[in-house]
Amino acid sequence: MKKFMTTKYLYLLLLLILSSSTYGQNKKAEMMEKLDFLVGEWIGTTRIYENGKVTREGAAYEKISYDLEKNILVIELNTEFLQLHTIVLFSEEDQKYHYHRFAKSGAAVYPAELIDGQLVVMPNENTRFFFRSTPEGGFREYGERRIDGTWVKTFEDTFTNTQ
Repeated sequence: MKKFMTTKYLYLLLLLILSSSTYGQNKKAEMMEKLDFLVGEWIGTTRIYENGKVTREGAAYEKISYDLEKNILVIELNTEFLQLHTIVLFSEEDQKYHYHRFAKSGAAVYPAELIDGQLVVMPNENTRFFFRSTPEGGFREYGERRIDGTWVKTFEDTFTNTQ
């Protein structure tokens, strides 16, 4: 009888561990699926702003896809001015998105949130990037910098999905 009770408790403990692990995986999968609007092969235009005016404009290409069984989102950006390789993931540990940016100049990790259906990346309190779909089925990303308390646009990329 004692062996039966011990075995029963071990099975119960195992069930609890497995169910909490499954919940975490489901939460992560659910949070990553919220980024589906970014997936595609995008072509468009990039614009660099200084003092509210476009100073440079050029062609842009961005491929966004899931990898590692939808555990990460991979963003490959190529413009005339910038090449970036970025990985976005959702951390079960802190329940937040993390934006891992890789460029010729180096690498960085920034916190990100999903706010009103758009991914918002916040490198610091004075810089932020927005990723959102457009009503026409396109995709737009832009960056802002806080200057003297006012948010000023620094770049904007507008895309059309080729898939």
